[in-house]
Amino acid sequence: MSIVVTGATGHLGRLVVAGLLEKVPADQVVAVVRDPGKAADLAERGVQLRIADYSRPETLQGAFAAGDKVLLISGSEVGQRVPQHQAVIDAAKEAGVALLAYTSVLGGPAADFRLADEHKVTEQAVQTSGLPYVLLRNGWYNENYTEQLAPVLEHGAVVGSAGGGRVSSAARADYADAAVAVLTGEGHEGKAYELSGDTAWSFEEYAAEVAKQTGKEIAYGPVPAETHQTILTGAGLPEPLAEILVDVDAAISRGLLAATPGDLSRLIGRPTTPIADSIAVALKG
Repeated sequence: MSIVVTGATGHLGRLVVAGLLEKVPADQVVAVVRDPGKAADLAERGVQLRIADYSRPETLQGAFAAGDKVLLISGSEVGQRVPQHQAVIDAAKEAGVALLAYTSVLGGPAADFRLADEHKVTEQAVQTSGLPYVLLRNGWYNENYTEQLAPVLEHGAVVGSAGGGRVSSAARADYADAAVAVLTGEGHEGKAYELSGDTAWSFEEYAAEVAKQTGKEIAYGPVPAETHQTILTGAGLPEPLAEILVDVDAAISRGLLAATPGDLSRLIGRPTTPIADSIAVALKG
């Protein structure tokens, strides 16, 4: 039996593979990648590589074997993910894998915002596939914000259209550890885990924490959605991506990314990483 990670050279995939290597022998870990050159370091550690592309279903034939546990990490190409994910599900079903875990979105069917739409369709496909499955409904990553600190420090402002909404984010590594716990543990079949940070924070609190750690004057500047859209496109973001990010802020303003059910800390056996810790790491980087 192998544990197979798709999208294994992405930010989350690499953390999952690293976590698996601490728990199981390297020859039991399989990395499904598009570009083997990006996974040379994994191969050197004894990880099996299987070359496949979500967008080319024929390459997924043979990517899985009977009895494998598979982690389907959601694709990054918004608008293309439903057929991409379906191709992986079909290949996993044909192979007869023992478990299919999918990285979905916090709230699952109740996640009423555009970025969640493809996740909801994929969840249905997973659930109707007939395969043993587990849904890892990931909330927001601390890094969604801490990796964007340069403009915050340059302008002395955190700008967004989420109003007073709160975000229960956690570090990307926390979500990776949860996936490792599910893939190496037992009794997770048929479960849907709502994964989020232990504490929800507001953007005003986020700005105050960045100010505290840098000694700079940083304020939260709430703006209307239309203004937010203009700022993002003015910074060079494509219009469709800007629209999605503004829609996410609208979801945050409605409390859709603030849930703190505790599933994540229970799965990983420790508290989740506070946003302040991730800010500190980003500032050192």
